[in-house]
Amino acid sequence: MCAAVSAGGGRAAARRLGRAGGASQVHGTAGIPRRSRRRKSVAIAYESGQGDGAEQGISEPQRPRWEPKDWRQQLERIREMRRSRDAPVDEMGVEKCYDSSAPPQVMRYQVLLSLMLSSQTKDQVTSAAMLRLRQHGLTVDSILQMDDVTLGQIIYPVGFWRNKVKYIKQTTAILKQKYGGDIPRTVEELVQLPGVGPKMAHLAMNIAWDSVSGIAVDTHVHRITNRLKWVKKETKYPEETRVALEDWLPRDLWREINWLLVGFGQQTCLPVNPRCNECLNQDICPAAKRR
Repeated sequence: MCAAVSAGGGRAAARRLGRAGGASQVHGTAGIPRRSRRRKSVAIAYESGQGDGAEQGISEPQRPRWEPKDWRQQLERIREMRRSRDAPVDEMGVEKCYDSSAPPQVMRYQVLLSLMLSSQTKDQVTSAAMLRLRQHGLTVDSILQMDDVTLGQIIYPVGFWRNKVKYIKQTTAILKQKYGGDIPRTVEELVQLPGVGPKMAHLAMNIAWDSVSGIAVDTHVHRITNRLKWVKKETKYPEETRVALEDWLPRDLWREINWLLVGFGQQTCLPVNPRCNECLNQDICPAAKRR
C-alpha cells in the first residue's frame, strides 16, 4: 500500500570527545632542599582530595556511565525475534500509510495525519482510515474543504475520533497559514500543533524529515523498557521514559528502537499475559515469568 522509509536512512550526530590538556611541569626553586620538594609533591598528589584538585589542575576520574545489565544481549535477542518483520507495525504502521508517489510536501502531511490518527488506535484501524482518506484525496486543501461530519465518518472508528476531527482541522489550518502547507521541521514547532505530542513529533522528524531528533516512546516502548530495567528507576510516563533512555542509549540506536520494541510488544511482550515462554530473553529478563 505504501512504501516504508528505510531504517538506515539518516546519520546519527557524532559524539564530541574532549581531551584533557597535558600537565605542565613544575620547576623547583634553587634554594629549596630536594627532600622538601619531594614531600610537597606527595602532599599534593595524595592529600588534596578535599576540593583542591581543581585548583592544582588535577582532574578527578570520571565515573563509569550507567547502563542496564545485559542490555546488549537483550537487544540482539529482540532483533532476532523481530527478524521476520511480520508484526502489525511492519505491515500497517505509519511508515506504510502515506502515498509514496505523492509530492514530498503531501507525503509529509500524510505522515503527520497518520501519526495523529494512530494515537490510542491499533495499526489495523489507522491503516484503514488512512486508506479511506487517501481515496478522497488526502492533501491540506482537501481536508480544509471537507466538512467535519464527512471527516468523522471517514476516520471512524479510530480512538477519540471526535477530538481528532477537531485537531486535524485546526492543525491543517495552521500548516496552511504558517507553513505554506508543509509541516514544521523541528520538534519544538511540531508539538505546538493541536493533537501532536512528543512521540508523534519525533516519529514525524524521523519519517517525514529523515532526522533523528529523539527516541519515540509509545506505550510498547514504555512498558518493555521498564520490564527490562532499561531505565535507572521505574518511570510512570512515556516522556519520562524517553529522557531516561536518551541518557544512556547510544544515539545510533535511537532510530531503530521504536520500530523494534513496538513489534516486539505486539507479538511477544504483550501488555497482559506476555509470552515469556516464547521469548529468547526469558533467562535474562528481570520481569520474565519463569516456569
